[in-house]
Amino acid sequence: MKAAVLYETNTPLVIEDVDIDPPKAFEVKVKLAVTGVCHSDLHFMTGHAPIRTPAVLGHEGSAVVSEIGEGVTSVQPGDHVILSFSSYCGRCESCLLGHRNSCDAHQRDSGKMFDGTSRIHIGGQDLTQMVKLGCFGEEAVVPETGVVKIDPSIPLESAALIGCSVTTGVGSAIYAAGVHPGSTVAVIGVGGVGLNIVQGARVAGASRIIAVDLNDAALEFATRFGATHSVNPRNGDPVKAVRDLTEGKGADYTFEAIGLPETVTMAFEAARKHGTAVVAGISPFGESASIDPVMLVRQEKTLKGAYYGSSKPPLDFYHMVEMYETGQIDIDGLITRSYKLEQVNEAYEELARGAVGRGVIRFDD
Repeated sequence: MKAAVLYETNTPLVIEDVDIDPPKAFEVKVKLAVTGVCHSDLHFMTGHAPIRTPAVLGHEGSAVVSEIGEGVTSVQPGDHVILSFSSYCGRCESCLLGHRNSCDAHQRDSGKMFDGTSRIHIGGQDLTQMVKLGCFGEEAVVPETGVVKIDPSIPLESAALIGCSVTTGVGSAIYAAGVHPGSTVAVIGVGGVGLNIVQGARVAGASRIIAVDLNDAALEFATRFGATHSVNPRNGDPVKAVRDLTEGKGADYTFEAIGLPETVTMAFEAARKHGTAVVAGISPFGESASIDPVMLVRQEKTLKGAYYGSSKPPLDFYHMVEMYETGQIDIDGLITRSYKLEQVNEAYEELARGAVGRGVIRFDD
């Protein structure tokens, strides 16, 4: 198959002919349909997050099942599926506690399959398969728990975004924060995840949703998905601006969706007394954010992280599909750019330049 391979950070991905194995027991082989152009992949390309190279990146996708391994019962060849970047073993402590989105066995080595081996190779060398997916390839072998079957009537383009940005964003608002009707919300960073936090807050009934971003075009785009107010930090102190828009109190819920220490601090400070700040963005490894501990204690604020929107993908992907089908969330409108696999470097250059909305890589002709 063809795949885009990362050989070294800060160098272009290379389109290569890659060998792929058949699925083993409890594994599924899929033909990729659509892959999202997500900022998390850029972290690995730039070295802000570590990964063994050579590697096939890509973690947000939809696909069609082509082959199943022994013991697989949840899907059959021909089924349409959303890929989950958080496969789970079902036996570790995190899984048993109900946190399948952060399975201990998966996170110990997310670049190989659960048996510790790889299913993709080049010239006899194993390739790292990002989060057991590797969506920058025409095909992938993934754990059975990394696929969720959907009705074929769901467009595969929109289904792909449910695999990461939609579930992470909407889930952060609904599952992680528990935004309640009539509350005020501030979303710092309205890229792919942030736009879906905006949507999740709207679905939850927030009365005021403040989008915070340096990109005026992104702020304007966010109004299509439910943002009621906009703040550009270039025009002044964003924390003060959020407070000014919330009767001087700060927002009931704030969300950080960029992944920078300074915006984590911003989210914490923009939350009101007794408010909740949720960090959904992934910061560069080794970075630390500054939090005022006196404010934390005396104002009884809550600061929490949300990985994959604190979702349970095998269940919550269906919740996202239902909200999409009933018009509660708009996924089609998020997509503003489409590429072929051969254009993957162009796709990420445009993302890095601040292109508005979501890009997708299509594998059809």
